[in-house]
Amino acid sequence: MAFDGITVKAVVKELKDTLTGGRIYKIAQPESDELLFTIKTPENGQKRLLLSASASLPLVYLTEKNRPSPMTAPGFCMLLRKHLQNGRITDITQPGLERIIHLHVEHLDEMGDLKHKRLIIEVMGKHSNIIFVDDKDMVIDSIKHISGMVSSLREVLPGRTYFIPMTQEKNDPLALDHASFHKAMTSGNLPVYKALYGSYTGISPVLAQEVCCKAGIDGDQSTALFTDLPEGETLLERLYDAFCALMAQVSSGDFHPVIFYENGAPTEYSALPLSMYESDEQKKIPSISALLEQYYAEKSIYTRIRQKSVDLRKIVQTALERNVKKYDLQIRQIKDTEKKDKYRVYGELLNTYGYQVPEGSRSTEALNYYTNEMITIPLDPLLTPSENAKKYFDRYGKLKRTYEALSKLTVEVKEEIDHLESIQTALDIALREDDLTQIREELIASGYIRRKGGTKKVKITSRPFHYLSSDGFHMYVGKNNYQNDELTFKFATGGDWWFHAKGMPGSHVILKAEGKELPDRAFEEAARLAAYYSKAREQNKIEIDYVEKKNVKKPGGAKPGFVVYYTNYSMAIDPDISALTLVED
Repeated sequence: MAFDGITVKAVVKELKDTLTGGRIYKIAQPESDELLFTIKTPENGQKRLLLSASASLPLVYLTEKNRPSPMTAPGFCMLLRKHLQNGRITDITQPGLERIIHLHVEHLDEMGDLKHKRLIIEVMGKHSNIIFVDDKDMVIDSIKHISGMVSSLREVLPGRTYFIPMTQEKNDPLALDHASFHKAMTSGNLPVYKALYGSYTGISPVLAQEVCCKAGIDGDQSTALFTDLPEGETLLERLYDAFCALMAQVSSGDFHPVIFYENGAPTEYSALPLSMYESDEQKKIPSISALLEQYYAEKSIYTRIRQKSVDLRKIVQTALERNVKKYDLQIRQIKDTEKKDKYRVYGELLNTYGYQVPEGSRSTEALNYYTNEMITIPLDPLLTPSENAKKYFDRYGKLKRTYEALSKLTVEVKEEIDHLESIQTALDIALREDDLTQIREELIASGYIRRKGGTKKVKITSRPFHYLSSDGFHMYVGKNNYQNDELTFKFATGGDWWFHAKGMPGSHVILKAEGKELPDRAFEEAARLAAYYSKAREQNKIEIDYVEKKNVKKPGGAKPGFVVYYTNYSMAIDPDISALTLVED
């Protein structure tokens, strides 16, 4: 979700409640576009406030973490230290629902006179900035200088007057009235949700869809429905009421931050609960600062791992596509060899009944003594019956040799496809760089990547996932094929239980029995892990095979992670592991 005006409103409320009356103790500039304030408050103790004007990820939130800073402070940081060090925060405000935060500070100047200044944080994507102004709105300095050559709308330079650039004519949703809302929703022909966020400042597309959802309207429908349908006026009133209710919640500061997940990965966040998402996909967070810090920390993990694994994914995908094409061609060639037995029968029948065939015949009929039916055998009129028989036997021999060779090759290629698909699944569940390291080693061992000259085999630090069941039993999940083999054949004992998604790539899951009788719930939770860490994790139900570990075998020369078992139990289960506890080993 965008860092919209409502999110900024929630941040401002939290900062105001926490920092008002506090004194600025330290000012640091860890990055060229980032500030970190240490503030001592009379009621809440010491707090740290992070202000980022990054073009890619502008943020404002309270944090417990310190950040390393350069030995020599940049000029903007030195200026703020001169004016704001030991200054008292008197207020924190937001103009309307703009993505702008004003930090009001009072301090004593060199003459001992009380002065009032503002630090303005504009959270506007690539236009984000941190601007320091005096009590007359004169810019003292900014973390980014914007000249007239960069922006024709507003210069941000020392000595210029500060103002908010009005780039879009939008209404203030906190000053909502029926007449302006009616006009905004009935002029033009846009999807309803676009008309909402396009007409009111501070509203993101996600929040606009939420308003439509609460009003019982499809947000993708055109605003023409309000004028073209008989019930259009009623629908418009429902939308207005839903919007008013949401704005009343925002005005009162009734925020309940939540993060939304999909398959364990954070996908959205909001300062307010969103009814259009299922409740089991939402995770409540105690504060908006904690939400922003946690969301972007988790998001960066997935983003960074995706970026780090791009080269591996490309190698695996290329090899997989090549092997799939090879396999499809081999299957078609095997299908072509199905006629080999027909040629053999033709040859045998010609050897048996060839003496009856007139010279120069183009075909002959003979009794097939295998089926007791008459069949027609095509003949080359230039050849004798025995020569025609030899020709058919030659065809049979060629197709038989082709079939035997392809039968072996298709097995090998299918094993390679399964192996590559299992590596793809391992890349999907990798969470850290050391997880990728072990996958890279597997690709090197399989010949898909060459080890660079002089490079030694790296030390493997990645370990399997370790979960605790509701009844206190330990469950382990392999992150890749090497870990799957290690868990199954080195870690697990004969009485432990082994789980795997049926007929598809996935992790080996070991449920440690420890000599105890396991409850049904432990089996179900281990099966959920096997479902979640499989290729089919997005399906509602997945069939899971489970068997005692002693019945799982590894054939000689098999690929990493490949096993066989002949007696097993099965269950169909969903891949929901939200109730399980991941143990940090």
